[in-house]
Amino acid sequence: MPKTNRLFELIAILRARRRPVTALDLAGELGVSQRSIYRDIETLRGVGAAIEGEAGIGYCLRPGFFLPELAFSVDEMDALILGLGWVQQRADPALAQSSESALAKVLSARSNSIATGDDTPALAAAASASERVDPPQGAMLRDAIRRQRKVEIHYEDAQGVPSDRTVWPIVIVYFDDVRVLAAWCEQRSAFRHFRVDRLQVRSVSEQRYPGRRRSIIAHWQQQDRDWRSLLTVSDTPADYEMARAP
Repeated sequence: MPKTNRLFELIAILRARRRPVTALDLAGELGVSQRSIYRDIETLRGVGAAIEGEAGIGYCLRPGFFLPELAFSVDEMDALILGLGWVQQRADPALAQSSESALAKVLSARSNSIATGDDTPALAAAASASERVDPPQGAMLRDAIRRQRKVEIHYEDAQGVPSDRTVWPIVIVYFDDVRVLAAWCEQRSAFRHFRVDRLQVRSVSEQRYPGRRRSIIAHWQQQDRDWRSLLTVSDTPADYEMARAP
C-alpha cells in the first residue's frame, strides 16, 4: 500500500475507534511494522492531525479533525455510486447499512460540487431476483479479519458433511452469486476456502493469530493461484468444493 493511501487509512481507523488503539494493532490492520506506524503518526501530526497518545499506551484522534474535501471526476463519482449501490442491495445488513450512509455522503459531495448540467447519476445498481442477500455473520468475519482474530466455525460442505474448524480468516472474496472466506485452517494445516452461507460462527477468539495479514495473503495467493479459476469456471459452486480437498 502506498504511503499516502496508508496515511488516509490510518486516519480512517483512528476516527472510527472510540478508545485508544495501540501501534501493534494499527500495524496489524495496515500490514506494516510498528516503527512505520510511529513514523506515520508523526507525519500526520506534522500536517495538523490532532492525534493524542504515545507508544505503549495507544493513539486516538481528537474529535473535530476532518480531511480536506476530495474532488472526484464525473466518472469517479459514477463508479462510487454504482459500487455502493451494489453493496447496499447485496451485502449483509451491517455492510449494507454502512454503504447506505457512505452513499449519502458521496451524493452530498456531488451536490456540493460545481455542476455542469444535470447531475443525476448516470448509473444504477439493481439486484436480480436470483441474487441473495449475504448472511449476517459476514460482519463478524470482517471484524475478525481486521483484528486478525482466530474464529471457531461450524461448516457443511456441498455434500452436507459437517465439521468444526479453527481458522485464521484473511479475506472474503465476493463473486456474483457466492461469497467465499479464505482462511488458514488449523485442523488441516493449510489454506482452505469456505462458502460464507454454509458456515456458522461459533465464536471469535481474542487470541490474535501470528504474522502479518498482508504476508499471509501473499502466501495464500502464491500457493493457491488456481482458486479463482476453479470457482469461476463453474456455474455450480458445489463443483468447486468437490475439486478442493476438505
